[in-house]
Amino acid sequence: MRFSVLTQAIVAFVGAATFASAAASAAEVNVYSARKEALIKPLLDQFSAETGIEVRLLTGGGDALLARLQNEGENTPADLFLTVDAGNLHRAAEAGVFQPITSTELLNQVPDYLHGADASWIGLSLRARPIYYAIDRVDPSELSGYADLADPKWDNKICIRSSDNIYNQSLTAALIKHWGEEQTEKWATGLVANFAKPPVGGDRDQIAAVAAGVCDLAVANTYYFGLMQTSDDDAQREAAEKVKIFWPDQGGNGTHVNVSGIGITKHAKNREAAQQLIAFLLSPAAQEWYAATNNEYPAVEGVEWSERLQSWGTFKMDDISMEYLGKNNAAAVRLMNRAGWR
Repeated sequence: MRFSVLTQAIVAFVGAATFASAAASAAEVNVYSARKEALIKPLLDQFSAETGIEVRLLTGGGDALLARLQNEGENTPADLFLTVDAGNLHRAAEAGVFQPITSTELLNQVPDYLHGADASWIGLSLRARPIYYAIDRVDPSELSGYADLADPKWDNKICIRSSDNIYNQSLTAALIKHWGEEQTEKWATGLVANFAKPPVGGDRDQIAAVAAGVCDLAVANTYYFGLMQTSDDDAQREAAEKVKIFWPDQGGNGTHVNVSGIGITKHAKNREAAQQLIAFLLSPAAQEWYAATNNEYPAVEGVEWSERLQSWGTFKMDDISMEYLGKNNAAAVRLMNRAGWR
């Protein structure tokens, strides 16, 4: 990892005086993370090596960690909460576990649409949720956007996971913002009518089903596709070779993206150190490593994509405010249920 200039980057973000005083007075920072340890700990270790600030990490499920934060209240040791999906971040903000990020230097590193309301959290990386198609059975010229998934010509040809999945809820929430509830419900009803199989399993299962001929199209997050391409499992790699990504809605709103993000907890005891860690995670070298390791896209504009991401091609991202993915979640779940999406 290339981190030789990270300390200078942190100083630039939070100010030399703040950096010096925080390093002296805040010897630790505590992080609750819904990301697996292997996907974040190397960066945290490097931060400690650069600054002398110890990072104490607790990993777990996002819902469980949020419940823990709420139960601990002002007695929580957590200074930062890192979780995935804008819907989950919105839920955490609504639960009152965050305090605003007040550093404009930090906020200006990331586009506004990747901020929580009132700067309650900030994005660290992005994942896209495009359409995957069978190379040997689908002509990509037949596709244009997410609306195609409800076209009767794809009857019995689409695989997607359950409506219980937050990624599908957030995609639907974004479509509500763009199309309105009535049109989105018609779309969801048409989508369900085109299911090739019950919506069980994870994203990789949907891609594998396309490769196996169960369906012709699937919807899945890009980082799962990256995991399949680099898997130790021959079957996973072989399945990934049989499908390609189609980037929906390039002539319109763009392909749906979601975010992993981080916020300073309401009762943080080490606030300045927490700000330093966020600055570190937004520095170019850290963004490159974090995004490449997770097969995700950097949240900071201008940071180079990994070779794997570049191999999938460039595309227009939907820059809808992530806040709508949380605000429209309840409406999305209701209409998905009415459409019979289980």
